[in-house]
Amino acid sequence: MGTKKVILAYSGGLDTSCCVRWLKDRGWDVICFMADLGQEMDVATARKRARAAGASKLYVKNLRKEFIEEIIWPTLQAGAVYEGKYYLATALGRPLIGKYLALLAKEEGASAVAHGCTGKGNDQVRIELAVRMLNPGLKIIAPVREWEFGSREEEIEYCRLNRIPIDVSKKKVYSIDENLWGVSIECGVLEDPFVEPPADAYQITTDPSQLKAKPVYLDIEFKEGVPIKINGKRMKAEELIRYLNKLGGKYGIGRIDMVEDRLVGIKSREIYEAPAAEILYTAHKELEMLVLDRDTLHFKTLISNRFAQLVYFGLWFSPLRKAMSAFVSETQKTVSGLVRLKIGPGWVKVVGRKSRFSRYKKRLATYDSTDKFDHKAAEGFIKLWGLPFE
Repeated sequence: MGTKKVILAYSGGLDTSCCVRWLKDRGWDVICFMADLGQEMDVATARKRARAAGASKLYVKNLRKEFIEEIIWPTLQAGAVYEGKYYLATALGRPLIGKYLALLAKEEGASAVAHGCTGKGNDQVRIELAVRMLNPGLKIIAPVREWEFGSREEEIEYCRLNRIPIDVSKKKVYSIDENLWGVSIECGVLEDPFVEPPADAYQITTDPSQLKAKPVYLDIEFKEGVPIKINGKRMKAEELIRYLNKLGGKYGIGRIDMVEDRLVGIKSREIYEAPAAEILYTAHKELEMLVLDRDTLHFKTLISNRFAQLVYFGLWFSPLRKAMSAFVSETQKTVSGLVRLKIGPGWVKVVGRKSRFSRYKKRLATYDSTDKFDHKAAEGFIKLWGLPFE
């Protein structure tokens, strides 16, 4: 029987570098896969580590365009925010990792895939469900759930014994995951929910309390629920997100401190940074309030909450999520227009909105002499509305 092949989701860090060697020691031909979702990547160093650990190949795939168009934008259109605060950056990236683990397994003739997630996190579920939904015949290996190492120090010693080059000059204080849509930070002192996050916990945003910057105005144009222009300038999707991350980060926008309910049933204190997401969600929601009828707008709130749960719970490829996206797409046909925002230290608010699909009628809303509302009709309306309660 030939060597067994496994596709490993590889980050280039300590855990997944240990995973390479651990799997190889158990007879696996390890093929590493790195997903470029817009995070900072040192591919040269990762390649060196992977090979030193025993990997036979390293695939690096640029998935940024697919990430934005197929996952980020549909989630923005849905208005999905988990437990009212989390814009789902890390959760949104995992389905693509699972998808390409399954695709590479087929391409390479591998019988298994592997990842470096822990046994009490959300990401193990998200990646494994994606793989199972797309290729249920694959074996899934999670070394961190099985191996003998009980601490980071033991992993470091394992790397030293196996001559795997790992930079351990700085103690890892936080666990950080980053992609184009945002940053997730946990561990260290953050595990005490009563402790204020230290300044060094934040990676891409400035402390608003330290800012004296003057507020700025920002015009964002949407077409069918997707942002296409900023201040009249058409931008490619990635350029637009990076621009807003930089601007929002400069003003301390998008800082989130929350205790959330993990999928596995425990509560966890998490810190997030999502400047572009907060700006775009704020603008998109306000535009919907201008152009959607009341029933659709109110019902979509229910869809938004459930959509966020499905994303968080790793069910991106589920029939329900796809069906919900079909509903959302229908609602977005009129979500086109311009939103004007005012941004200051730590805050963003909408100060103007307009659309050719606007349902706002000044002649009905006004209290001046141009008022066309039939005030006399109100009495009969109120009587009929109150009949069930008399």
